[in-house]
Amino acid sequence: MIEQSNMFAVSDQDFAERVLASAVPVIVEFGAEWCPPCRALEPVYAKLSHEYSGKLRFAQMDTDDDPMTQIQLGIQGIPTLVIFKDGKELGRMVGPHPTRLKLNIERILAENGIAV
Repeated sequence: MIEQSNMFAVSDQDFAERVLASAVPVIVEFGAEWCPPCRALEPVYAKLSHEYSGKLRFAQMDTDDDPMTQIQLGIQGIPTLVIFKDGKELGRMVGPHPTRLKLNIERILAENGIAV
């Protein structure tokens, strides 16, 4: 994954600093290089990262390279996407569902009183 201004890779070592301590909400895609559904989600995820620039940051974590955060959060399948704000989980989506990703993001943010 190429780091862009609103999309970045995160690891077990910097998860707390880059995701939990972020002033802006962050959505994290937990996936793996070998995972076909994760690859199917990639173009939609990248497109939405531009659309939500300044409002929601987009992170990706490879669960093979960094398994500890996944274990701590109880993530059992990939891809799993989790939105965090102020160190707390606001909501999660399991499975690729590229066509419903934006709708699910909007729903989770609205349920938590976050305007986008």
